[in-house]
Amino acid sequence: MTAMTAPPETPALLHDPVIDWFGAHARDLPWRRPEAGPWGVMVSEFMLQQTPVSRVLPVYEQWLARWPRPADLAAEPPGEAVRAWGRLGYPRRALRLHAAASAITELHGGEVPHDHARLLALPGVGEYTAAAVASFAYGQRHAVLDTNVRRVFARAVSGAQYPPNATTAAERKLARALLPDSEPVAARWAAATMELGALVCTARTPDCARCPIADRCAWRAAGSPEHDGPPRRTQSYAGTDRQVRGKLLAVLREAIDPVPQAVLDTVWDEPVQRARALDGLVADGLVEPLAGGWYRLPLSTPAPPAQ
Repeated sequence: MTAMTAPPETPALLHDPVIDWFGAHARDLPWRRPEAGPWGVMVSEFMLQQTPVSRVLPVYEQWLARWPRPADLAAEPPGEAVRAWGRLGYPRRALRLHAAASAITELHGGEVPHDHARLLALPGVGEYTAAAVASFAYGQRHAVLDTNVRRVFARAVSGAQYPPNATTAAERKLARALLPDSEPVAARWAAATMELGALVCTARTPDCARCPIADRCAWRAAGSPEHDGPPRRTQSYAGTDRQVRGKLLAVLREAIDPVPQAVLDTVWDEPVQRARALDGLVADGLVEPLAGGWYRLPLSTPAPPAQ
């Protein structure tokens, strides 16, 4: 068997135990409830990118209470989306979600598109998000490949401890080969494999004793060999421009009115890095510079009076 290729009998051996396990152990998450609707699913998918569920839950609930429909978000300035994003990290996702809500309102009558191609055409929606929304919101048959799913497939089918650092064509081919034929079952399979990777087949300490497919896992059958590919990427934060950007945004999120440069200068001692981080926020559209050295979230409040 070549790497990332499933033998013909593999899908049938994996589907039932994983889906049955999901039925018994799936977490009760608000975006999985029927009342979440396609918009709730889309919001969750934007928020969950590179962010754990525990951090997303309170922000998600506040977001949907304030903006229960795409049109509600689209009616607000984009800066309000950045403000409500809080400390979830990677705040450009807030701007992209606002842009998607505006496109849904203007082009699709305020309803999240059902069609995968139309989902993919929305601002900020890539292949993963389009497949996830089509699958989880509309029960369609798509390969949904997040980090958790990729890890499950790497171990269970390919015998590797970890998947490649970036998603490959071979992984996509494997994911398509593993999809159940039935649309509803395929959608359930997508959610089940994601949950299995999040709760059991975790990156650092997989709990193989609780895994429903441990007896047919290629990685365990091979003796659980250590990863021998390129080093796994680790994300640092302390002392980085990301940390400085977060501190600058925190000041602007808390402020009702525009903030002068002098206030922003107090958040970080190193002036060159601080200026670089602020310039990056402006370039990304997360911060709007105003006359006289004032700054605000984009279009969130009127400009300050002339000095």
